[in-house]
Parts: sequence; structure tokens; C-alpha cells
Amino acid sequence: MSAPLPRLSLWEFFQSLGKTFMLPVALLSFCGILLGIGSSLSSRDVLTLIPLLDQPLLQHLFVWMATTGAFAFRFLPVMFAIAIPLGMVRENKGVAAFAGFVGYTVMNLSTNFWLTIKGILPTSDAALLKANNIQSVLGIQAIDTGILGAVIVGVVVFWLHERFHNVRLPDALAFFGGTRFVPIITLLVTGLLGLVVPLIWPFFARGIAGLGWMINGAGDFGPMLFGTGERLLLPFGLQHILVAIIRFTDAGGTMEVCGKSVSGALTIFQAQLACPEVHGFSESATRFLSQGKMPAFLGGLPGAALAIYHCARPENRHKIKGLLISGVVACVVGGTTEPIEFLFLFVAPALYLLHALLTGFGFTLMAVLGVTIGNTDGNIIDFVVFGILHGLATKWYWVPVAAAIWFAGYYLLFRFAIIRFNIATPGRERESGLEQQVSRASIGKSGYNAPAILDALGGVENITSLDNCLTRLRLRIVDMAKVNDAALKANGAIGVVHLSPVTLQVVIGPQVQSVKEELAQLMNVTV
Repeated sequence: MSAPLPRLSLWEFFQSLGKTFMLPVALLSFCGILLGIGSSLSSRDVLTLIPLLDQPLLQHLFVWMATTGAFAFRFLPVMFAIAIPLGMVRENKGVAAFAGFVGYTVMNLSTNFWLTIKGILPTSDAALLKANNIQSVLGIQAIDTGILGAVIVGVVVFWLHERFHNVRLPDALAFFGGTRFVPIITLLVTGLLGLVVPLIWPFFARGIAGLGWMINGAGDFGPMLFGTGERLLLPFGLQHILVAIIRFTDAGGTMEVCGKSVSGALTIFQAQLACPEVHGFSESATRFLSQGKMPAFLGGLPGAALAIYHCARPENRHKIKGLLISGVVACVVGGTTEPIEFLFLFVAPALYLLHALLTGFGFTLMAVLGVTIGNTDGNIIDFVVFGILHGLATKWYWVPVAAAIWFAGYYLLFRFAIIRFNIATPGRERESGLEQQVSRASIGKSGYNAPAILDALGGVENITSLDNCLTRLRLRIVDMAKVNDAALKANGAIGVVHLSPVTLQVVIGPQVQSVKEELAQLMNVTV
């Protein structure tokens, strides 16, 4: 892998960008659980209901959990500024992450400089600060560009790193060359960017506000647009872009929480979760969050899995039982839906479109019923922590009702479609010659046969780039004709997606990181 790396296409760029969102979002999700449990079990309502919890040691523990969980909310933009170059660059990732922090900090310092020479700062006038959208960012008074500003910095750092990480300077300046030049050029470029921010940010803000107006102006139909759009973008790996816009920018709404203006559906929810003055959650924010996924995730997809099982040939059911059970567990407990969705996405796209519409309708139904359950995953953990533990005010009791209806609906629709149109879902095929004949010695810690997967990909020489996202291997291939889709599936792949003549995704599931590391070791690549 010492040869020059191929340039990313625009499609691959956006896929790679969307993938990088998962690192901070995963931490944000976990921190949200800590914050939710801590704030719930230390709240006055829960202590009145369960007096046994009102013990000093327990309350210190719960407050500590809430305080620790608030970390991600407070430093979310800088996490994105670091995670984006870290995830997108293909060499010297540590340097890129360091440059991301430098770039984000310098941009805000430079913006502070511009505001100071214009006479706007220093000031403590709340009206003036609000009029200019000025917040304390890493202790620096600057224009609050939020997640979008961090994304811009991250992309700029990625571009600078790709362009300059191998730069060679004259001997007198050689010390500053190579990877050391990346944070240096980042400082200069983002310093200039910080001077431009006050001039261009009002246009960005108006554009985002316009998108938010369009989605929110659709009323109860808005959540359906969001939920359906997220599912439709998922096969292409681009759903994270839409999700980030709604969760972290003005498009997801703006609200005053604890005396601070907060933008983005998830940011509003977590700010309310951390604010002791707030009782109950905003319906306008939570309608884009976990609650909307719950009918499909807790009911619909398990119903589809049962239909797939019942439609399989009797002699094949024992072979797919483990696959379906693990998929249901990943969906219900972890909020990871791809192991089930990819069982029917490619063999029945119309069913997937129906699933996307029903998922979107679940968002609208929860909004109409006034349910207010937040966070990101739509799984049973979110239901308990952010629904049940926060009392009847969240109207969590509607979730089991909706999930039961979705379960029955999905089961009947999928069973009818599979039988009526003879859809080749797992277990319906007759016995074939391509059965897994796997030596147990070849099975790695991931539970997958990495050597066999590598062979099915055409070998080391056929791979120019290896990466992964939450559930998929992402590869660039020399000769796609050498890739054996059937062999990949025989060795545990849930699906194989050919995005271009050189771009391939192999859907593995939750163990994809381990599979990627085992492949990287076989390829003698530094992970």
C-alpha cells in the first residue's frame, strides 16, 4: 500500500464524509444514555416514586453519570472537527486529527479577532451577543457556526492533508516539511477562514433556516419526510448527511434552553435533558429522534424477519434461524437494522421502499400521538431510558401499541409479497453447491473466515483501499470481475453492493470492525 492512493470520486467523498459522523455520534449516543439514566434517577419525580433511590451515595453516582454524559453535548462541534479528517484521510490519521483540533480552534480565534476589531467584542450585552449569534466556543467568544462550521473545518483539513502531507521543502526548512506541514498550513488557512466566517455565515444560516422551515413547515408530514429519506439514503451510505443536518443544525429547530440558544433536534433534546429547570421534552425536537424509529425497529422489522423465516423452505429454516435472530437482536437492542434490511433490499427493492415509507409514517404517528422520547437509536434501551424512566409525560405507552401494529402489518405484507411474487429471501433457495465448507482454524475472533473473504474479493492485489463504517466494509477494487459475490455471502456477508466499477461495499454487520482488522492483518496493512 505504498503506491499513490487513488483520488476519491465525489460519490465516495460524500460516503466517506457520512461515515466519519458515526464516531462522534456513537459517543454521543452512549453519553446520552449516561445523561438520561443519571438525570432520570436523580430527578424529583423519580425520587418521589422510588424513595429508596434518595440515598447520598446513589445520588452522587447519578449526578456523576449526568455530568459525564453532558461532555459530548458541550464539545460536539470540536469532536466533529477532529473526527472528520481522522476518518477521511488514508494515511497519518493522527496528524489529521491533531490538525482538525488546530483548525477549529484557530478559526474561532480568528473570528474573535474580526469581531474585536469591528468593535462588536468584547461585550456582555446579551442582546448584542444574540443578534450576532455569538457564543463561547472552547472558551472563545465567536460566531456559533455549530456542527456545520466543524464539518467545513474537517473537510478543509482533509483536503490540506491529502495535498500537503508529503510536501518536500528546501533543506533550510526541511524540519517543517512532510506531515509537520499539515497543522502549519491548517493554521494559516483556517486563520483566513475565520476572517471570512462573519461575512458569509449569515447566508449559510439563512439557507439552513430555509431548509428547517421547509421540513417543519410540512407539519406532521415533516417527520415522515425525514424518516423515509433516512431509510432511502441508507443503502448508499449517505443517510448520515441528512441525519446530521436535522440533529445538529437550525434545520432541526432552534430553542432557548437554560438561557442559551440551542439548534438541532438532538442538541435541543440533550440540552433539555441536562437542564434542571426543564421538565418534559420538546415535541418539535423529539419528533425527529428515537421515537419515530420505534414502530419499525421494535415491531416492523422483527415481523419481517418472522415472515422470512416462515416463508423459507422447511429444510432450510434451521440454517437461517441464527441469522434472523441475530438480526432481530441487533435491531431491537442495538438499533442496527441493516442485518435485516439487507436480507430483502436487493432481492425486493419494492419491499424496501414500502419499509422506508412505513418507517417514515412511524415518525409521523409518534408525533401526532404526542410521544416525546429522544436520543438516536430507536432501540429498547432508548425506550426504557428516555421513555419509561421519564414517566407518563413522554407517553411511552403508545410505543408498544404502535410496535404491535407494525409487527402484524410487516408480517402480513412481507409474507404475502414473498409468496405471491416468489421473492428469493434467505432460505427459499434450493440446496446449492456453494455451501460454507469452513475450516474452524480459519475462523478469527470476529467469527468470520477472513482468508476466505479475502479470496472472494480477488486477493490482496485486487484491493487498493480497505475501510469500514458501522456495518459495512468499504473497498476500492482493481478488477470487479474477480469479486465473487456468492462466495462472500457463503462466508457470512449479508449483502454486496457494487457502487461503481471500482467501488464495493460488503455488508457484514456489527462485527465489521473486527473483520476489517483481520483482513488488514492478512494484507499487511497498518490499521
